[in-house]
Amino acid sequence: MHAATQSRSRNTILVSTADHDRLSSLARAFLERTPEMAEDLLAEMDRARVAAEAVMPADVVRMGSTLTLQDPEGSLQTVTLVYPAEADIAERRISVLTPLGTALIGAQAGCTVSWRSRDSRVLSATIHAVEQARRAP
Repeated sequence: MHAATQSRSRNTILVSTADHDRLSSLARAFLERTPEMAEDLLAEMDRARVAAEAVMPADVVRMGSTLTLQDPEGSLQTVTLVYPAEADIAERRISVLTPLGTALIGAQAGCTVSWRSRDSRVLSATIHAVEQARRAP
């Protein structure tokens, strides 16, 4: 397991059945292109508790969730967790296949997540609030 997921392995993560299936497939599809990130995401899916969408708590980060993060200095930022094709840093849409995105999936409001930056620094943030994407009826 890589440092991106090792640092948060003490937190329990909960993932919906649909997200678990889609993210496991996504990670397998990216194994050749970005093996380290794909392996980290697969490791997270392996250790996740999986639950039906209907019983997922509202404050758990899922695909499409918009969340407010607080860094150790107290600054707040709002980001949305998305699939790689939808990622846009200018719009604060973070891919699940980034160290931050992998650290966020399945975590709950109030948890502190850690990840390793591209320059190998360990960063952390506390999930202050989670808002779920509106689902089409």
